[in-house]
Amino acid sequence: MSRSKVPLGALALALACLPVAADAPKEASLTKTPFGKLADETSIDLYALTNKAGTTAKVMTYGGILTELHVPDKNGKTADVVLGFDDLKGYLKGHPYFGSNAGRVANRVAGGKFTLDGKEYTLEKNNGPNALHGGKKGFDKVVWEAQPIRGGPHGPALKLTYTSPDGEEGYPGKLTATVTYTLTDDNGLRIDYEAVTDRATPVNLAHHSYFNLAGHDSGDILGHVLTIEADRYTPTDKTLIPTGKIEPVSGTPLDFTKPTPIGRRIKELKTDPVGYDHNFVLRGCAGKGPCPAARVRDPKTGRVMEVLTTEPGIQFYSGNFLDGSDKGKGGAVYKQYAGFCLEAQHFPDSVNHPDFPSVILRPGEKYRQTTVYRFSAE
Repeated sequence: MSRSKVPLGALALALACLPVAADAPKEASLTKTPFGKLADETSIDLYALTNKAGTTAKVMTYGGILTELHVPDKNGKTADVVLGFDDLKGYLKGHPYFGSNAGRVANRVAGGKFTLDGKEYTLEKNNGPNALHGGKKGFDKVVWEAQPIRGGPHGPALKLTYTSPDGEEGYPGKLTATVTYTLTDDNGLRIDYEAVTDRATPVNLAHHSYFNLAGHDSGDILGHVLTIEADRYTPTDKTLIPTGKIEPVSGTPLDFTKPTPIGRRIKELKTDPVGYDHNFVLRGCAGKGPCPAARVRDPKTGRVMEVLTTEPGIQFYSGNFLDGSDKGKGGAVYKQYAGFCLEAQHFPDSVNHPDFPSVILRPGEKYRQTTVYRFSAE
């Protein structure tokens, strides 16, 4: 019995018409690789989380720092949208909190002092006259213990734990904190914080990545269009400590209640250097959250980042102090406004303002915070 022969050209055409494997859903994954050693030979690991859409986030055990975040644009082209360094040495030599988790108390504490239950505590003054982001060695400069969660219900996750001893950086109480990164299948980077203490202590944790939705090495973010779900903000003095007042954003350059390019009114600010570094009082929502807090869109790439949080405030920082001295990934030069931060948190210096939402955690209580950075393209 004879068999009919198929011309090679026809066979090639038929094969070309078959579905491409890349179109099939990807498998979520979580991998670990070495990322260098500290001066005391402590090994630092880098974890890569990839969801079914192919989005990848990389987090290291030093500081729980987010080093890379690769998300697609409107044409499906992926780019790394967070500022940072190629290796551990870049982070160890000092940097402006790229990808960090700020704590035990994020933002500023006036004069590096606070009084709790009748006792005054003194902190490291590492930002002019004030304490900033936990002090000289905050949570961004310690080694976290990692627990990979490969079969999480919402996607691959990484749970990091750090125990801060009583008196560290001047803060009272032994505090055990966890931060869990989850990369969800809808391209959300979910960050869950929890903490418990054996003595009353202030706690205000926050994520401090610098984002540039056009790519970390693509210039400034002044053309990004920002919306913040806030009608009010907390005015500050020249050292960025709140005055205690809460005022409307209406009629000021801080009004982002409607989509507005970041650079449209930035020169109207009377700050030194010129730029945004302000805490916004979020409207919140009726449910337990996370609630919509902000939305940013890059007109060039179509990338969109939505921020949702359980926190009452969000600090918007436009990278004012970046000056080109930080040579980043691939040799990128991070000049002023090269990235922006949206740090969901309690208000700055809340420990010294009884009228602000409290940041005091007591034994038997559990601190919880959830913030989601969700990405899409249009």
